[in-house]
Amino acid sequence: MIIYKTREEIEIMREAAQVVSRTLGKIAEALEPGITPLELDAIAESYIRSQNAIPGFLGLYDFPNTLCISMNEQVVHGIPTNTPIKEGDVVSVDCGAIFEGYYGDHAYTFAVGNVSSEIQHLLKVTKECLDIGVEQTRAGNRIGDIGFHIQQHAEKHGYGVVRELVGHGLGKTMHEEPQVPNYGRRGRGKKIQDGLTIAIEPMINMGTERVKYLSDNWTIVTADGKPSAHFEHDVAVVNGEPIVLSTFSYIEEALAKKA
Repeated sequence: MIIYKTREEIEIMREAAQVVSRTLGKIAEALEPGITPLELDAIAESYIRSQNAIPGFLGLYDFPNTLCISMNEQVVHGIPTNTPIKEGDVVSVDCGAIFEGYYGDHAYTFAVGNVSSEIQHLLKVTKECLDIGVEQTRAGNRIGDIGFHIQQHAEKHGYGVVRELVGHGLGKTMHEEPQVPNYGRRGRGKKIQDGLTIAIEPMINMGTERVKYLSDNWTIVTADGKPSAHFEHDVAVVNGEPIVLSTFSYIEEALAKKA
């Protein structure tokens, strides 16, 4: 069952999403060759708690950390380690926070230093897929329209769209109905209406769409070992239109200062 939100609830969810957005901005400031994922994880946990919020991933389904940090061929759900990040790595950072009982859930994939033009293009297209998905999140459309248009854009560029992992409804729990696949058929699925709150999160692979789990039972990697990218926003439908509750602006400001 989809739990539609009131305007008041959506405003609280905006605050939760913004906590995560600011946290990812802090990660963007700190992310450079030599830092470890566990050091980034500590930065995130400290900042979230300083905002009168609670890390949303820590302990969720027994996940051991505040951040999911997935590098290179890792698609999502990477567990932070003490292995230093290197020049040329592709680093997806997924973060959640609970503010006044509601979740924010938001992700960005970073290129560390100089990366190939092929990887730059993968990140660009995946981010475009997110924007396309957001644009489809309007009253009168259906959930299938989101995935259809994301899939069309990714596959047009020769990329694989992950099937096993999807976006989702968001609210007082991390994963609510409806599921929001990044593939599908237009005109299918639940009709979109005011009060819907979802996390849209394209997971796009440079090669095959197929993935596999590592032995830690969390980390998911591409089956062919090629890089993957992941971007995520929290979106609400208000007056029939998509309203993005999260923002990449803090990340972009931090990256611009380092350029």
